[in-house]
Amino acid sequence: MTGFSSALVVNDRLSASGSSGLLVPWWSFTKTVLAATTLTLVRDGLVSLDEVVLGGPFTLRQLLKHESGLADYSELADYHAAVSRGDEPWPASEMLERLDAARLRYQPGVGWGYSNVGYLYVTRLIEELSGSSLESAIEQRVLQPLGVSSVRLVKTPADLRDVDMGSAAAYQPGWVYHGLLVGSVSDAALLLDRLLGGSLLPNELLVQMQERRVLGGPLPGRPWIVAGYALGLMQGDIEGGIVLTGHTGVGPGSVIAVYRCTTDAGTATCAVFQKDAREGDVEAELVAALRR
Repeated sequence: MTGFSSALVVNDRLSASGSSGLLVPWWSFTKTVLAATTLTLVRDGLVSLDEVVLGGPFTLRQLLKHESGLADYSELADYHAAVSRGDEPWPASEMLERLDAARLRYQPGVGWGYSNVGYLYVTRLIEELSGSSLESAIEQRVLQPLGVSSVRLVKTPADLRDVDMGSAAAYQPGWVYHGLLVGSVSDAALLLDRLLGGSLLPNELLVQMQERRVLGGPLPGRPWIVAGYALGLMQGDIEGGIVLTGHTGVGPGSVIAVYRCTTDAGTATCAVFQKDAREGDVEAELVAALRR
């Protein structure tokens, strides 16, 4: 797999190729980990999925599923310009003010719109309900129970000194307002495989985590015939009647895709990372690896 780093977990057995042990940015695969962390709070009775949170009017389920009505800072041209220049990240309060984030773009639960701001609110809820920092909550509630050791939350450029950032070596991780996890490609595959196939969450929560809203498809340049979003999980149908569940993460300089499928032959989870790539190319390589 020239130029790709990959890890494959088939029926609980890990195999890897390329530089799968190097630390890489997980970009929006972080959302899957945030959703898992939040669902442990649901498991423990600290909040319910359909409870209005953080003053609403949206529920936790709507935040996790991008159905909250919140806008996304990716629509701000000044945001992209500032990231490209290597500016210091704006304080979260300034970003929310620039975005006019208090103005919902649609009625919660009615529409759909991918929102990093929604996941910023998820992180605030995690800290509020767990009584600990986001980093500690993720570590104690997800990473340790699932046995992945390379993963950490990065906050400053110095935190990225040992991370393969591709052409974005000077990236400021504070621009990812919901937090940016880094870890190995192997640990990305293991985490998703153990999350969806293990006992971290009770079965009824795992089922709800994977109940998607169908968004459409097929998507040009990408392998999805049907595309959808669940609770912190992208879920797409590919040719052959196979459903893949996981998340693609895209950021300056690199792409990571992490997905799991279940067939009559068993389960398979694959993570693929490439520098300076297009998301569709990385997803296609992942699909090819799973088919092999």
